[in-house]
Amino acid sequence: MFSNRFNRWTAAAIALMGTAIATVPGAVLAQTPDHPADTAAQFPTRNDLKSLTGAGSYLAARHASVERDAASAAAFYRSALRTDPKNNELLDRAFISSVADGDIDEAVKLAERILTIDKTNRVARLVVGVHDLKLKKYATAQSNINQSIRGPITDLVATLLSGWAAYGAGDAKGGVAAIDKLAGPEWYPLFKDLHTGMILELSGKEKDAGTRFERAYKLDDSMLRVTEAYARWLSRNKDSAAATNVYQAFDKKLARHPLIVEGLRETKAGKKMPPLVDSAQAGAAEALYGIGATLTRRGGEDLALVYLQLSLYLQPTHPLALLSLADLYESVKRPQMAIKVYERVPSSSPLKRNAQIQLAIDLDSADRTDEAIKILKGVTSEDSKDLEAIMALGNIERGRKRFGDCGGTYSQGIEVLPAGNDKANSVWYYYRGICEERSKQWGKAEADMKKALELQPDQPHVLNYLGYSWIDQGVNLDEGMKMIKRAVEQRPDDGYIVDSLGWAYYRIGNYEEAVKNLERAIDLKPEDPTINDHLGDAYWRVGRTLEAKFQWSHARDLKPEPEELPKIEAKIANGLADDNSNSSAAQAEKKKDDGRGG
Repeated sequence: MFSNRFNRWTAAAIALMGTAIATVPGAVLAQTPDHPADTAAQFPTRNDLKSLTGAGSYLAARHASVERDAASAAAFYRSALRTDPKNNELLDRAFISSVADGDIDEAVKLAERILTIDKTNRVARLVVGVHDLKLKKYATAQSNINQSIRGPITDLVATLLSGWAAYGAGDAKGGVAAIDKLAGPEWYPLFKDLHTGMILELSGKEKDAGTRFERAYKLDDSMLRVTEAYARWLSRNKDSAAATNVYQAFDKKLARHPLIVEGLRETKAGKKMPPLVDSAQAGAAEALYGIGATLTRRGGEDLALVYLQLSLYLQPTHPLALLSLADLYESVKRPQMAIKVYERVPSSSPLKRNAQIQLAIDLDSADRTDEAIKILKGVTSEDSKDLEAIMALGNIERGRKRFGDCGGTYSQGIEVLPAGNDKANSVWYYYRGICEERSKQWGKAEADMKKALELQPDQPHVLNYLGYSWIDQGVNLDEGMKMIKRAVEQRPDDGYIVDSLGWAYYRIGNYEEAVKNLERAIDLKPEDPTINDHLGDAYWRVGRTLEAKFQWSHARDLKPEPEELPKIEAKIANGLADDNSNSSAAQAEKKKDDGRGG
């Protein structure tokens, strides 16, 4: 997915976020376990719910909440609520789960029940207010939204929504005035100018709108939606060249953002671009999206989820809100939920291609690799120079050990690499070298590893891979060991690289040093089966046979690669054969010690 850029006011906003998050009762999404299975496949049926007691439904709901399965949590909480309709905690949790699931119509029904009990519930007020705004009940929308205010972030969101409701009711002047009156942190003016500009724009006050957009742009010309709003206004009220300049300035900061690329294409063609939003509902959705997207990346997932779902309730096809929601699900290790969101991105959106790439990555993580590869091949067939899609495809093939395929895929990318970006280009040769080495094409692999180091000298992973490969083959021993040591110097806490150093010592017959470094690697990566296996071998060679069998047993229990399991079991049963120094590396080392070569 394209990089998300956040603005300088973000730090101040997040520092004050604690109060805002406290407005979400129950903290339904407070935990983030990593469970890649699709819990939606176990969504409760009507019979499931009927067969559960109230306590059973509650416990099932709590479990679903921990699993971040908001749909199941909402269903179970509502089931429990039916058996205990006066339980306010169940009502509260059913409400929040429904919001988190995006079932806003159901959430509104529950919110109305909550407000009969507690008129001050701010999240319920916000949800009901957004519902009213969607239905164009602007007066009641303003009333409910204004009662949802609490804390810097929610205060800003509520004021912007209230301003849009006033515009919808025909009082654009009052809406702008209400937003202008809002005082707060130094990052407020950016949002105030952006949204008052959009309200004035839709009210036909183009000159006043331009003043607001220009002011917002001067405050932060790296904010995507400010850039878009201002450039669009310029295309209609100034000239295409001015709009193009604004887009080009942004492109220098964040190259080839799809929305900027589209804007450049349109303005260069001399087109007058429409406003960023076209209704009160779209403006309110933009406000909810803007804050929700920022909170997603700064640890405010619970509140961000509420805002993004409400944004999509108002504007279901808002592509940026969809991408932000999917990104949120990815950040809490719920790729299956992200998949469903990416699939909702409209095919007409310039962001569809970004959604497809990330969709493929999530499909692969859900063990739907063939679907992922099909999608990425479709993207690359449309644009054979799409380096992001090509890299994603190669990475999936490499991760799934399709080494014969991934070498060709990386070659496709290497053919179209831009000149002058050595650091970024280096990784292509490194990855292709891995695929070539694993598919037994060492000559090509060695050349690519050397090319990667030429482009990015001292890259620790390349040093580690090439150095270890040489030692494993019994060639270039001194240089190979130096490379691995340089890698360890840069990454002393990387268990895999420290393991390489230990195993390199093992391969040249220096078992004491091997033990020392492999024990360090185990401290760093205690649950890795390969490192445990390596340490077992080293222990055996220094005569610590009981410890060796313990390490091998541990390696076996840590689920090693299938082809390694029989080898480990054989060692547990029989130990290692006598060391006759028959490895090519050990032989070469002895020759070097004797002064006869190496």
